[in-house]
Amino acid sequence: MFLADNIGNNTSVSSIGNILIGEGLLDEGPRKTKPATHTLQAYIAALVEAYIFYEIKRFDIKEKGYLRTLGKYYIVDIGLRNYLLGFREGDTSHIIENIVYFELLRRGYDVAVGKVDQKEVDFIATKPDEKKYLQVTESMLAPEVRERELTPLRKIRDNYEKAVIALNCDFVQMQEGIKIVKLMDFLLDA
Repeated sequence: MFLADNIGNNTSVSSIGNILIGEGLLDEGPRKTKPATHTLQAYIAALVEAYIFYEIKRFDIKEKGYLRTLGKYYIVDIGLRNYLLGFREGDTSHIIENIVYFELLRRGYDVAVGKVDQKEVDFIATKPDEKKYLQVTESMLAPEVRERELTPLRKIRDNYEKAVIALNCDFVQMQEGIKIVKLMDFLLDA
């Protein structure tokens, strides 16, 4: 349930135990202490092996290496998430990110989360002859959201494609060499 509730969020396995205890989710039984990190890792590994969740690693764009901490998890079926957590309004951005992640996999990309300085790029999608940096957001209508989504892409100093995929945007254009694409257009462009 925790992973389903946190799709698209950076996740530290060691902090999950603290959250389970802090939220009182382990009070129904003899256990009152935090579960061991390796136990939680084994449970998560089983969920990944069963293809219920997919793990995505973080990649430091400037240092050109994978990071060992704070990966993300995406659920294979949003309907399963709704079953576990109940349908909730206001969680659209994580659901959109989940959809884009699986569409990138379907198109044959290797996908990682990017880190550039202290900013995050939602996805680095690579094939042997292609690389894309993608931000995913619910809306590009507000100036502060546009700035938040464009800033990490501006920090990347290479010439690969950069784009923001948005559910709601009143314009489709290039801004400083960064494409702004409607989610529906992205999904239909295959």
